[in-house]
Amino acid sequence: MNDAGDDPIDIVVPEFGHGLTEALVVEWRVEVGDAVERGDVVAVLETDKSSVDLTAEKAGTVVEIVVDARSITTSGSVLYKLDEKPRRETV
Repeated sequence: MNDAGDDPIDIVVPEFGHGLTEALVVEWRVEVGDAVERGDVVAVLETDKSSVDLTAEKAGTVVEIVVDARSITTSGSVLYKLDEKPRRETV
């Protein structure tokens, strides 16, 4: 198992329940390089039943967006990658 911060962690599409497995990524509210705090809205997902604000479960820096906006994805698939290491300020 990797120590926290060694490699970016995969953030996956959550389970939606009610037999729903697919969601449309309506829009991203973050870009690669953005720092996020736990609870920040990072994307808007839409299922057959509702629109959902996806919030960050952990603080870190977005290092890769795996699923493009306006694309369909499934529960358990990697959505984006997060680096949990604190960003260093440049002088």
